[in-house]
Amino acid sequence: MDSPWQKENGWIRSALFVIIGVIVTVFMSCCAFIFPIISPGENKSHKVANIWARILLILTNTKVRVIGAENVLSREPGVYMANHQSDFDILILLAHVPGQFRWIVKKELFQIPVFGAAMKKAGYIEIDRQHHEKAMISLDAAARKIREGKSVMSFPEGTRSKDGKVKSFKQGMFHLAINAGVPIIPISIIGAKDIMPKRSLMIRPGKVFLVIDKPIDVKEFTIENRHDLIEKVRNVIIKNCEEYGNH
Repeated sequence: MDSPWQKENGWIRSALFVIIGVIVTVFMSCCAFIFPIISPGENKSHKVANIWARILLILTNTKVRVIGAENVLSREPGVYMANHQSDFDILILLAHVPGQFRWIVKKELFQIPVFGAAMKKAGYIEIDRQHHEKAMISLDAAARKIREGKSVMSFPEGTRSKDGKVKSFKQGMFHLAINAGVPIIPISIIGAKDIMPKRSLMIRPGKVFLVIDKPIDVKEFTIENRHDLIEKVRNVIIKNCEEYGNH
């Protein structure tokens, strides 16, 4: 348990990060919005997002060890699926998953001034999980990105886990992967909840493991047996969380 001095120091550090983080975010969001106007292309905006995430991780002294970077698909699109423990998961994935991908992001983030516009420029896809029909439209947009040769990134749990345990997975992204016929790449994030837990603004320096596992071929699966695929992907993520959680 932290001492009163450690807690006070932690809150001061967190407050400073929020102030500096907001300034960096506004600046980088403007860059991500303006660059494609000068030289069109979603890839440039995503690269700006990559730099933005790296800066914020450096500012918070968050160390990330990547395992399995060679499993990232470089010549074909895929669907990346990661467990979700903390808001820092977004920074960790943006900064350390190599190559280009497009986020499937909850619609609330698109309502943030400047930041939301930058995400649209990067080709990220908003999803309304509260309305099935709107969510399906978002998955159609994700399918178009895949047909364009771009991978997509998602949190199949749908929301952050409060205790760090991997929750049950939503089915939508598995429909997408099966219908598109592209592999699923399971990603395990271990340690992010200790840096910034759910419903907390306290930020602590720490070390995170990012485990990118081998792509899972979906060709043997159909919509009818999608639950077998969901279990297979979830078990891989859980296995890696358990293995590296003891390091």
